[in-house]
Amino acid sequence: MAGNSFGERFRITTFGESHGEAVGVIIDGVTPGVELDISDVQAQMDRRKPGQSSVTTPRKEYDIVHIVSGVFEGKTTGTPIMILLYNQDMRPQAYDDIRLAFRPGHADYTYLQKYGIRDYRGSGRASGRETAGRVAAGAVARKLLERRGVRVVAYTKAIAGIECETFDESEIERNAVRACDPEAARAMIGKIEQLSAAGDSCGGIVECVIHGVAPGIGEPVFDKLDAELAKAMLSVGAVKGIEFGAGFAAADMLGSEHNDPMNASGFMSNHAGGIVGGISTGQPIVFRIAVKPTSSISKPQQTIRISGEEHTIMTEGRHDPCICPRIVPVIEAMACLVLEDQYKRQAAMLG
Repeated sequence: MAGNSFGERFRITTFGESHGEAVGVIIDGVTPGVELDISDVQAQMDRRKPGQSSVTTPRKEYDIVHIVSGVFEGKTTGTPIMILLYNQDMRPQAYDDIRLAFRPGHADYTYLQKYGIRDYRGSGRASGRETAGRVAAGAVARKLLERRGVRVVAYTKAIAGIECETFDESEIERNAVRACDPEAARAMIGKIEQLSAAGDSCGGIVECVIHGVAPGIGEPVFDKLDAELAKAMLSVGAVKGIEFGAGFAAADMLGSEHNDPMNASGFMSNHAGGIVGGISTGQPIVFRIAVKPTSSISKPQQTIRISGEEHTIMTEGRHDPCICPRIVPVIEAMACLVLEDQYKRQAAMLG
């Protein structure tokens, strides 16, 4: 299957299926001699793991990190790092009823059309479980970026139309939805629980702010920094849109409003979101992603069987009623992967 690898100088390949033996990642291009402890990776896996609250799937995957290669005596060797995450709470029998039918909103139909075969056990490679390998790789990239002074912070900005009105970074990891506003978080949790009880789901908006990126990072024309970040984010299954800086609001602004003027101290605004001409300006890089409602819901839905016969389906199993809380560390990981790759491309260009 093509499309399992990402990056150029810092490159990852993920593997595994939702209800197979394991998922994981191979990371190539890691700088040698960097101190890396399993706890560095485990901390990020713990943020992503399921079963943490009433607004996430009850599936219990502890995602214990196994570093198989590429680290010796606590330091990276420069050779490929392989990280394994064994699946422990698989229940493939929960998907027997949809073995011959397509679930609305899932990749069941498109995978079958492309490959002539599909893994119906929790969507196989199309499952959100695939992102576990991304988060593990992102933890390694984050460790490398820390040496460059780069810090990546993502958080839930809105869920089901409920939007954060204030920003307090210290609140993000204190609430179940990873929102930056504690009052909005309480309203979001109540709404998710209400929808979950009714057999439905919801989506939201996640914002990511990247601090400390040096000016001049990014390749012009086809490999623009914002283009690479956009590809990374849109490669996450639940993401349906992305905007940088002022984003779509720029369509209603004048040039005199949207342009970021400069004075002797630097830029006076950041409507561009920290990237101009596909290259970083040195300002914080700011983008937002649109997260779709979880496709797996227990309400009856109209679909067809593989035979073409019309069918009514109810998706069983254990699923997140809203993906936003657990997608936050995934977005951070993908941003880290892009940035470390871009820094290495910059170093290669400068010789």
